[in-house]
Amino acid sequence: MVNDILEGILEALRLMFTFDPELWSVIGTSFRVSLTSTFLAALVALPIGSFIGLREFRGKKGLTNLINTFMGFPPVVMGLIVYLLLSRNGPFGALGLLFSTTAMIVAQFLLAVPIIIGTAKAAIESVDPALKETVLSLGANERQLWWELIKHSRKSIIAGYLVAFGQAISEVGAVMIVGGNIRWETRTFTTSIVLQARMAEFGMAIALGLILILIALIVNYGMTRLQSRVD
Repeated sequence: MVNDILEGILEALRLMFTFDPELWSVIGTSFRVSLTSTFLAALVALPIGSFIGLREFRGKKGLTNLINTFMGFPPVVMGLIVYLLLSRNGPFGALGLLFSTTAMIVAQFLLAVPIIIGTAKAAIESVDPALKETVLSLGANERQLWWELIKHSRKSIIAGYLVAFGQAISEVGAVMIVGGNIRWETRTFTTSIVLQARMAEFGMAIALGLILILIALIVNYGMTRLQSRVD
């Protein structure tokens, strides 16, 4: 085990410093899919989450329970659902999207949306009610109130986005099912690690895992710095 870990560290250094083309293909695919899916999810989920958090209506508690349930939705089940929708006999089979990065983006998008909705809703609801009353007393309309609440809860919203991105880039079940783990096309960090482990290439698997952890640390550090500057 120790030898495998050492081999993995050395292999990780070799891959990074020799600019291995397959490694950079994996990195590019992983980031392209995860960033695209979470960005699109934020565009859809942020208005929905803030709207739910801002208003009181009948059935809100039940809707909240539903959102919380989908925040922990099993990725492999989501992958199966998307697979059936995009398969040849599925309702969207004619689009020919199965085993493509687009299918992977769709799966990750559906997983990220409830996470961002839930965190945005919680962030809006956590704002001091006195602030809402003050903003309204100054003659703000609903859109202006929404924008002020977004600004005051932006740190929590950024944290929610980080959670969604972290799940997306580390997810394996859904992207394996709908992407097919095709070399140079749909292979990501996680699916490549699974493949290398099945082939007993533990050195390469550990190397990819270490690089993924390093990239996650860099991204999280950058986003944390960004989060600290929005005060």
